[in-house]
Amino acid sequence: MEKTFEPVSDKEGKTDLSRFNNDWYSPGPRWKVLAWFLLNPILINNYLPLPVSVKVAMLRWFGAKIGREVMIKPGVNIKYPWFLTIGDYVWVGEKVWIDNLSPVTIGNNVCLSQGAMLLTGNHDYRRSTFDLVTKPISLADGVWIGAQSVVCPGITCQSHSVLAVGSMATRDMEPYGIYQGNPAVWVRKRTIST
Repeated sequence: MEKTFEPVSDKEGKTDLSRFNNDWYSPGPRWKVLAWFLLNPILINNYLPLPVSVKVAMLRWFGAKIGREVMIKPGVNIKYPWFLTIGDYVWVGEKVWIDNLSPVTIGNNVCLSQGAMLLTGNHDYRRSTFDLVTKPISLADGVWIGAQSVVCPGITCQSHSVLAVGSMATRDMEPYGIYQGNPAVWVRKRTIST
């Protein structure tokens, strides 16, 4: 059966995208943003067999703080490297999208699996102007973000927490918690054998 939509009364309010304005948001100097958007597809967001050291050097040149022995696989997309901090021994899998309109901090020994998305921006659907809202993301040491999972704006994933494949973190994740679903909920404790 097809869903039909009832007309909305004027009392309920309406979205008016003609009034959308995010002039307040400035991620950095225009030349830097433009230079990054030109170089990102050539050096980072591609499948050319470039050494990881070249990718790391380029990200650092654009202001990213990156630790030792970081792996950046092909097809990774990073919105603004100057809002990115990555610790030591981090794995960034294929097609990871770090949409960092706000700072993203990634601790040591973190794994971002294929197609994971760190999303720092959203829109306020309660406002008729659909205002842009940005909030930082923090992934503590040992966090694992599963393939095709999404970490929403303002989320902190605490030490060694896990977001299972295809899940969406809409709330902070407790240390050593394994979270699954959309929205992700705690399912069990993570135990790591030595």
